[in-house]
Amino acid sequence: MDTAKGDNFGVCRAAVKRAWKKAPSDNITIALSGGPDSLALVMAMSAEGIPARVAIVDHGLQQLSDKVATHAQAQARRLGYEAEVIRLRLDPRASNMEARARQARYQALRDHSQGGDIWVGHTADDQAETLLLGALRGNPSGMKFREGDIVRPLLTIRRSNTIAACYERGFVSWRDPHNDQTTFRRVAIRHQVIPLLRTICQGDPIPALAMTAEKLAEDCEYLDAQVPELTSSCQELAELAPALRRRTIAQWLREHGAEVTTAAIKGVEEMCVNWRGQGPVAVGGTSAYRLVVQRKKGYLETSTEPR
Repeated sequence: MDTAKGDNFGVCRAAVKRAWKKAPSDNITIALSGGPDSLALVMAMSAEGIPARVAIVDHGLQQLSDKVATHAQAQARRLGYEAEVIRLRLDPRASNMEARARQARYQALRDHSQGGDIWVGHTADDQAETLLLGALRGNPSGMKFREGDIVRPLLTIRRSNTIAACYERGFVSWRDPHNDQTTFRRVAIRHQVIPLLRTICQGDPIPALAMTAEKLAEDCEYLDAQVPELTSSCQELAELAPALRRRTIAQWLREHGAEVTTAAIKGVEEMCVNWRGQGPVAVGGTSAYRLVVQRKKGYLETSTEPR
C-alpha cells in the first residue's frame, strides 16, 4: 500500500466537506458495512463534526457476519456516533442474490432513516464499475451525487484513498470475501476487465470511465425530467421519442410496484410499438406469484399470476 502520495484522510475529509455544503441535513444515516469506503466516510464525517447516526446492515449471508457487524458498530461508536445493527436473514439459495440483498439493504436503511438522507461510500471506482456492469446488461448508467435520499460524498475520489485513509488513522477495515469471487459480475469487472483495460490503455482507465458515467447520469437526469405525464395508453407511448418512451415505461412500472429491468422495459415497449398479440411480460413478484404487464384494449395493465 502506497500512502506516500499525500494525506488520503485529508482527501476524504475534503470530499465530505464539499458534500455537506451541497446537501446539509439534520437527519442523516450513514450506511456502514465495515469495509474501507464506508468506514472512511464515517471517519471523515466524524472529523468534520457532521451530525448523523450509523446503520450497519447484516445480511446474515456469511459466516461471522454478526461479528463483522458488531465490530463495525464499535468503530462507529468510537468515532462518536450512535450505531445500530440491522439484522436481515435472506435465503442464500435464492436467485439473483446480489440484487435481492441490495434491495433488502436499501429498504432496511430507508426504514431506519425515517425519511432522512442516507450517505453511502461509493467511490469513483464504483462509478466506473457501474458503467461497465450496466453496459453488459444493455443499460449503461452512472451514479449521481444525489439520487433521491441517497447521497454519495466520495464519488469523486478513489478506492485507494479510502483504503489508505483507514490505514493512516489506524482503523482496521473488513475485507468482504465476496469481493474475491469472480462469479459475481461486478467482482469480475473489478479484477479481470479493468486490469485488462489498464493494459490496453497503458494507464488507469478509471478516471475516463467515471467521467463517462457522470456525463451519462447527467444526461439521464435531464431526459427523465422531460418525461410527460404517465400514461398506460399504448398509442400515446408509441408516439413518444424512444428515449422518452423507455423512461416513461420505466416510471410507469415503478408506479405499479414492478421490477424495472432492461428486459421488462423492452417487452412492454414491444407491446406498444410492435403489437403482435404477444403474451404478458413478467415484471417481478414473489415466490408465490408473479407480476405481469399485458395489453388490453390498447392499454397497459398489471395483474398477478400464481407461480
